Amino acid sequence: MSHLPVIVGMGGVNPAGRTSGHQAFRRTVLDTLPDDDQARTLLGLAAMMRLASVGNDGSWHDAEGNALDATEIVALTRQQVLDHTLVRRIEDPRFNEAGLPANRRANLALDAPLTFRIRRRQLPEALPPTWQVSELDRQTLEVTVPAGEMEVMLPERRPAQVRAAGQLPTGFEPSQLYRSVHHPRGLSMAIFAASDCLGDSGLEWDSLRDRLDPDEVAVYAGNSIGQLDDEGWGGLLKSFVSGNRATSKQMPLGYGQMPADFLNAYVLGSVGGTGAALGACASFLYNLRLGVDDIQAGRRRVVMVGTADAPVTPEIIEGFRAMGALADDDSLKALDALSLLTDADYQRACRPFARNCGFTIAESSQFVMLMDDSLAMEVGAEILGSVPGVFVNADGWKRSISAPGIGNYITLGKAASLVREILGEEALRQRTFLHAHGTSTPKNRTTESHVFDLVARAYGITAWPVVAVKAFIGHSQGSAAGDQLASALGSFAHGLLPGIPTLDTVADDVHGERLRLSREAQPFDADAAFINAKGFGGNNATGVVLSPAVTERLLTARHGETAVAAWQARREATREVAAGYHRRADRGQFDARYRFGEGVLEGPELSMSDTELQIPGYARSVSLAVNNPYGRLSDADR
Repeated sequence: MSHLPVIVGMGGVNPAGRTSGHQAFRRTVLDTLPDDDQARTLLGLAAMMRLASVGNDGSWHDAEGNALDATEIVALTRQQVLDHTLVRRIEDPRFNEAGLPANRRANLALDAPLTFRIRRRQLPEALPPTWQVSELDRQTLEVTVPAGEMEVMLPERRPAQVRAAGQLPTGFEPSQLYRSVHHPRGLSMAIFAASDCLGDSGLEWDSLRDRLDPDEVAVYAGNSIGQLDDEGWGGLLKSFVSGNRATSKQMPLGYGQMPADFLNAYVLGSVGGTGAALGACASFLYNLRLGVDDIQAGRRRVVMVGTADAPVTPEIIEGFRAMGALADDDSLKALDALSLLTDADYQRACRPFARNCGFTIAESSQFVMLMDDSLAMEVGAEILGSVPGVFVNADGWKRSISAPGIGNYITLGKAASLVREILGEEALRQRTFLHAHGTSTPKNRTTESHVFDLVARAYGITAWPVVAVKAFIGHSQGSAAGDQLASALGSFAHGLLPGIPTLDTVADDVHGERLRLSREAQPFDADAAFINAKGFGGNNATGVVLSPAVTERLLTARHGETAVAAWQARREATREVAAGYHRRADRGQFDARYRFGEGVLEGPELSMSDTELQIPGYARSVSLAVNNPYGRLSDADR
C-alpha cells in the first residue's frame, strides 16, 4: 500500500503577509471575516511591518513608542496596512520620481585633448589607435583622447514603464531577522519561509530528525530564474561592464537550486535527498511532485518542498515588459481610458479572467513540510491536508515557446480522474474547486478557461468554483503554485473561497459556462482543490490537495479508528506548540533558524562499515542497504 503524503506544516511570505497560521489567506478574505479575526490579521500585519511592537510586559506600542492597546493599534494602522500589502505601486524610488538608470549614446566634440584616469579593469578591450594610454601604477591608467569628435555613453534616468508589482508588506525585511551577509533577497526569504514552516508544524526539528535515518529526509526547493538581484547573478552580470568588482558570493548564490542548498546547510542540517526542479511558473509543483513521489515510494519520510522568487527588479521587469507579458502603465491607461494612474489603479492591475492587459510580477517564498501518514500519526503532527498526486505534462509542438499548448488538458484531466477515484463522482462535481493559474493576460484567460471548460464537460461538472489568488498578490513566477496551495489550505481551514475583486466583468472570450467566477469571497465546504499551473514554455502541472477532513477519513480507512484516536490525542501537544509560535509571530517576534558554521563535517569524522555510515551529531546512522530490482548475477553468468 502506497504511503500517503500529508502536509504537516506550511510557511512563507508573500504580498499578503505570513503564510503560517493562515495570516496571508486571511488578508485576502479580510472583509468577510468576523471582527475578531479581522483585528487579529491587521494587528499581526502591523507588527510584521514594524508599525507596532510588543514590549517585554506584553503591552503594545506604536512606531513612535507610544503605549496603546491592541484596538487602538488596529484603528491607527489599518489604512496603512491595507495600502502597503498586496499588489500596489512599486515602492522602489527608481520606479517613481528617481527614474531608472540608463545610458544613451552621444557625440562629444573636444576642442582640446582630454586626459582622465581610469582603473585598469575598467578599460575597454579595444581603444581607437589615436588614444594614448600610460600606466600610473599597477591599478591606475591615464588615458588621453585627442581633440575632435568622440562617441560616449552618457548616464541618464528614464521613467519606469511598469509601476505595479506584488511586494512583501512594507517594512518587512527578512534579511534583518538573522545574520545575513549580502544574501540575495530570494535566499533571505527562503530562510524565513522554511523557519516559518518549522514553527507552524509545532514539531521540534532536531527531535524529529533523530527519529529517522538521515537519508529519510529530503529537500526539494528552488525558483524559476535564480537570484537576479544585485547580490546574485544580476550584480555579477553587471559588474564587469559597470566597472564594479564581482564579489565571491554573487556567482554561487545566483544558482536556481540555492534555496535547497541553504536549507540543507543552514536550516535543517540535512544530508538526505536534495534537488530543485525548475519549470517556469510550475516550479513549485515540480518540486512538490518530487516530494510526493519520494514519500509514496517509501524513499523518504519527511520532505521540505518550496520555492523563493524575488523578481521585482528593473532588469527582470524590463525583460517581461519587452515580451509584452506585463501590465505596463500605457496598457492600463488604455484599458480603462485613463490619462493618469492613481495608487488605486495600480492596486487593480492584476485582473484574471476579466478584460486585462498582462500579468503583474510579484515576490514570494513558500514552503510545506510533507510527511508519510504513518510517521505523521506516530509523532502527533497536525495534518493540514494531503497530496495524493501531482501531474506534469509538456505542450508538444508549439508555434512559439511562449504560445499556449495542450499539456494542461492532460494534467487537469488526470487530476480530476484521481479525485473521482478517491472520492467519487458527487464529491468531484460538488465539493472541489480550482485554484487557477490566472495570470491576467488575454491569452491565459481564454486558454486556461477552455481547459477548465473541457474538463468540466468531460466529468459532468456544471458550476466549478474558480479562485485566482494572483488578483491579490500578483504572479510570483516559480512560487506561484505555492501561493495557490497556501491559499487552498486557508480555504479548508476557514470554509471560504477568496473572490476575484478585480473581476468587474468576465471577459467575453472566457469559457465560463461551467465555471463559477465571483468578485466576492464565498463560503464553500471543499473536499479537494486543484492547484493549476499553465506555465511559460509549456511547463504545465496540476496538483491535487485533499482537505484535512477527507485526509482524516483516509487515515481511518488505512489505519483504523483506534490508531486515529491515539494520533489525535498526541496531536494536542503539537497544536499547543504551534499556537505559541503563531502568537509570537502575530506580535512580529520571528525566530529565523539560521545555523551558519554549526556542526560542520568534512569527512575524517565519519565511521563507515559495509552496511552503514555513522555521522557525528546524528542519532541514527545512514543505512547503505539498497534495493536491487535486477537480480544478482552468478559466477556462471559472468
